[in-house]
Amino acid sequence: MTGEASPAPRDLVQAVLMAGVRDERLLDAIRATPRAGFVPAEYVALACEDRPVPIPHGQVTTQPSLSAKMIEGLELTGNEHVLEVGTGLAFQTALIARLAADVVSIEIWPDLVRQARRNLSHQSVRNVELRVGDGSCGVPDRAPYDAIIVSAAFPEVPLPLVEQLRLGGHLVQPIGPGGEEQVMSFRRTASGLQHRQTLTWARFVRLHGRYGFSS
Repeated sequence: MTGEASPAPRDLVQAVLMAGVRDERLLDAIRATPRAGFVPAEYVALACEDRPVPIPHGQVTTQPSLSAKMIEGLELTGNEHVLEVGTGLAFQTALIARLAADVVSIEIWPDLVRQARRNLSHQSVRNVELRVGDGSCGVPDRAPYDAIIVSAAFPEVPLPLVEQLRLGGHLVQPIGPGGEEQVMSFRRTASGLQHRQTLTWARFVRLHGRYGFSS
């Protein structure tokens, strides 16, 4: 039987490399984390393609190469306490968990959190705490964080997230109205956030909440 071979995990790693990601620890994490365990059953055949897939509530997963660029922007070394805003089905969460000491991840949709918890459990990822709530408020009772990653767009970084980031810590967020954003990395200084670099352009759903867009 002839035809093109189905994408394999190595193809996903190659796509991430082509996007410019060079962090070897991150590449190893992608190799070790089967994306098929973090997408809806009807999209498992697409799991090794570098593309977003639909999930409930009109959302989509973040494209793997985009997640990788954002994670790389956090410059994780292995000892960090990380906040993730926007769990989705937890593929990105699982990658961060392999690169940091622990992750607190918050998601507004309870059913997504339930599925994310199952996904992480099936992959034996145990250093993650999942919360249901308003991600624009962060998770203050677990602050301060060494790094924060936001997987939704807003024209500025919500003040609670700035306040919950440790001095010297890194934050990555898509900055824009939702639909066309600059994904930026920042560093927390004594005077506030310092823009470090623009990682890429992308399209993200809007960040809704008290310090985001109103529903």
